Amino acid sequence: MQTERPIPRIIVGAAIIEAGRVLACARAAPPEVAGRWEFPGGKVEEGESEPEALVRECEEELGVKVEVGDRVGGDIPMSHGRSVLRVYVSRLLDGQTPQRLEHAELRWLGRDELFSVDWLPADAPIVAELPPLLD
Repeated sequence: MQTERPIPRIIVGAAIIEAGRVLACARAAPPEVAGRWEFPGGKVEEGESEPEALVRECEEELGVKVEVGDRVGGDIPMSHGRSVLRVYVSRLLDGQTPQRLEHAELRWLGRDELFSVDWLPADAPIVAELPPLLD
C-alpha cells in the first residue's frame, strides 16, 4: 500500500540578504511562470529539516552555501492548499557569489526596488515584509 505524503507539502524559500539588498531570481521554467520572480528554494524532502532543505536548495540552484536565520512572514498557501511556502532570512557564507544555475536572471534589489519585478503570487506577501530587514 502506498503511503501518502503529508499535506500540505512544505516548500522553503531563502530571502538572501546582503548589504541592504535581497536576492530575487527569475524563473526559467515552466513556461507559465517563466520570467516571474521568486526566492530561491524548493521542496523539503523526507528526513530533512526546513533549514537543511534550504541549504541544499541554495547549493543546487545558486552554487552557494547559506546560513539560515529567522522566518519571514507566515505560511503562504500554494497549489490550492496542497503545499505551503515558508521563507527564511538567509545570508551567504564566505563571501560567495550566487550563480545563475537554474534561473533566467538574478538581481539584487534594495528597499526601493522590491516591487520593480513581477513576483510570483506566493512570494509577493513575503516581499512586503522585507523593508525593515533591508536597513
